[in-house]
Amino acid sequence: MASTRTTVAPPSDRVRLIVASSVMLSFISFWRAAAIVLNDLGSSAFYAGGIAEQAIGKSAPWFILGIMLFSFAVRAVYVESCSMFTRGGVYRVVKEALGGTFAKLSVSALMFDYILTGPISGVSAGQYIVGLMNELVHVLNDYHWLPPAMMPNGVPYQFNVDHTSAVFAAIVTTYYWWQNVKGIEESSDKALRVMQITTVMVVIMLTWGVYSVLAQGAHLPPLPTPANLKFSDDALGFLKHMPNLLPSLGMFGILMAFGHSILAMSGEESLAQVNREIEHPKLKNLKRAAIVIAIYSLIFTGGATLLASMLIPDGPRTLIYRDNLIAGLAMYLSGPNTIKIVFRVFVVLVGFLILSGAINTSMIGSTGVLQRVAEDGVLTDWFRKPHHKFGSPSRIVNLVFILQMFTIVATRGNVITLGEAYAFGVIWSFTFNALAMLVLRWKYKGERGWKVPPNIRIGKTEIPIGLICVFLVLLSTAITNLFTKSVATVSGIVFAGTFFIIFTVSERQNKRKHALTARQMKDHFQLEHQDTISRESVDIKPGGVMVTMRDPANPFALKWALAHHASDDSDIVVLSVRIMAAGGPEFLSPEEQNFSEHEQMLFTKAISVAESFGKTVSLLVVPAGDIFAALAQSANNLEVDSIVSGVSTKMTSEAQAYHLGQAWEALPQPKRQFNFHVIEPNGQSKVFYIGPHAPNLSPDDVQLVHRLWLNMRRDPTVSDLHHSDIITFALTRLAGQYAREKVEILRDIRNYRAANLPMDSGPPPQQLTGGRPAADSHDAAPPRTR
Repeated sequence: MASTRTTVAPPSDRVRLIVASSVMLSFISFWRAAAIVLNDLGSSAFYAGGIAEQAIGKSAPWFILGIMLFSFAVRAVYVESCSMFTRGGVYRVVKEALGGTFAKLSVSALMFDYILTGPISGVSAGQYIVGLMNELVHVLNDYHWLPPAMMPNGVPYQFNVDHTSAVFAAIVTTYYWWQNVKGIEESSDKALRVMQITTVMVVIMLTWGVYSVLAQGAHLPPLPTPANLKFSDDALGFLKHMPNLLPSLGMFGILMAFGHSILAMSGEESLAQVNREIEHPKLKNLKRAAIVIAIYSLIFTGGATLLASMLIPDGPRTLIYRDNLIAGLAMYLSGPNTIKIVFRVFVVLVGFLILSGAINTSMIGSTGVLQRVAEDGVLTDWFRKPHHKFGSPSRIVNLVFILQMFTIVATRGNVITLGEAYAFGVIWSFTFNALAMLVLRWKYKGERGWKVPPNIRIGKTEIPIGLICVFLVLLSTAITNLFTKSVATVSGIVFAGTFFIIFTVSERQNKRKHALTARQMKDHFQLEHQDTISRESVDIKPGGVMVTMRDPANPFALKWALAHHASDDSDIVVLSVRIMAAGGPEFLSPEEQNFSEHEQMLFTKAISVAESFGKTVSLLVVPAGDIFAALAQSANNLEVDSIVSGVSTKMTSEAQAYHLGQAWEALPQPKRQFNFHVIEPNGQSKVFYIGPHAPNLSPDDVQLVHRLWLNMRRDPTVSDLHHSDIITFALTRLAGQYAREKVEILRDIRNYRAANLPMDSGPPPQQLTGGRPAADSHDAAPPRTR
């Protein structure tokens, strides 16, 4: 007879851990997205033309223009890949279509592209600066202003262009390495400002250049026919040992020349990197950004190269200005020398901004690619471990820095050698991406947001004519480059092969290690994956406290929260933000979320600290592209009253509050106000109010309002006046005046603050990063120390 007793399973001793699947992001406009890509793509305008002419002769500008027109088609492939479910750049697209082996090959080639972007941009920036310095030495000598120390043997001293440029590139690379180790992120605001300044230079240069062409009667460069191509020995590569083949190159020669100009199209991968952050409607704004990028790069890179070939005589162009073509263009415009030198200084300044920015972009991009590979379990957790002080992926940054410095030293600042090698990664990353998209056309039959045109349907079969043509052009160019770009072929294959071997060996070791970590996580934690995070899904009451935790060795923020919120009515959520690399996906399945040993230690420590206080805490992991966006969105979704965070090692408490307030401003309605507590290691705290709140009025301010109220209500027509009416009226009038007299109002406010701040008070708590006053939504209360 069956038993009727109810058997109750013993309670599990595992702690519940919620893992979010949706990545929390901050969003940018398509203009800002275009500016970020152009900061990388636009840098090639400063060196691509000179490198191409050294390789293929005076017809190079036509091939640069052809490359820029072809980039419309390549960019269309990236737009289609970004519009699909498969997002995140070459690595993820190739892995989805062709599997892990091809993905590791493609990312190895892409890493070669990114690693060389930094050195070639840094050396090119150095070429422009050193060229200007040497030019100014001659000018000073002409006016007899040069000191005797700069006149060895009676001849003006000239800096060695290559070696000095290499030193400059090494210094700038070291600076950006330290910035990335500290985790200081480049903002889209900065990228937009750089492109605004660059646009001013481009407009002046093109307008002045067209006028100079008309005034001087310049001629177009030779047409891009096989007869007009003059390949250098380096450009012929392995074919230079076959002299009988050269006269019959024909169309193969055209393809060779095309391949030697391909580096003008570098930076396209950045479009896939920023796609995730583009605001909605995403596809529409992505296409807008792609069009802006295409037109701008065509006009800038193509137009500048063509004008330089028309205005700079052959001798100076190939001997003096081959590595700083736009600077040479400035010196051969029509007009007085003084104005041309001033414009050249402006060109060098813009070149420094955009080229040095490209160094940082390359470091961020290569770090992001390696982070995505590490997140996928291809690199060991050793690389994922954050810096003990700054929380950045410093070990990956260090690896990228070492490779870039090695490249600078090995090439000794020779931009031609760098350009030759650089093209390997550019063309092969494009080719793998196009092949993957072609495979996905047959592998994935669902609807797409957009497709590369044209497409022909025969019965039930759709033939992607446009995509096939783009792939065949890229593949033909890549294969041609293998035989004609010996430097690129040897260095690229060695580099990519080394990385591929490292990835393969590391992945095999990682699989065993991750399997062990996964079992340990399941033994100690009850993992629950939620698409979105809400108060109900985490099972907490409104008005709780959210504590951020990054370092298991320093849980002082959690200890402070537990000590100051001892009541059982106040739920505490311990939040760990898993920063996803740039260009990552917007949604992560449970299989894609691998826990590292660092995260396991983090949550184990959180539970241990909570138990020592006799409290229970909820554990939460959220993937995010930006830490402050994650905090603001999580706090709003969980309906907490307070966020508690440790003091940052790379920014002040006021700066943390400012950035959190900016993230709060970007949230959609409805959104809650909350307090932001920043805890120092000694237990002291500063509290900031995030969201609209009543300002802290001084006793003098209250007295002033009261006196105005007494005086005004003597008039019988406003005898029912309230104190709040006076404040509302004053604010409304100030808003109207500010709209009409912005400059005057700001000047008066600055003067008022300067006159009323105590001399020894230091900067006011409201004064945040960059000297900008905090908006009311993230104002600092006079920080309360506890």
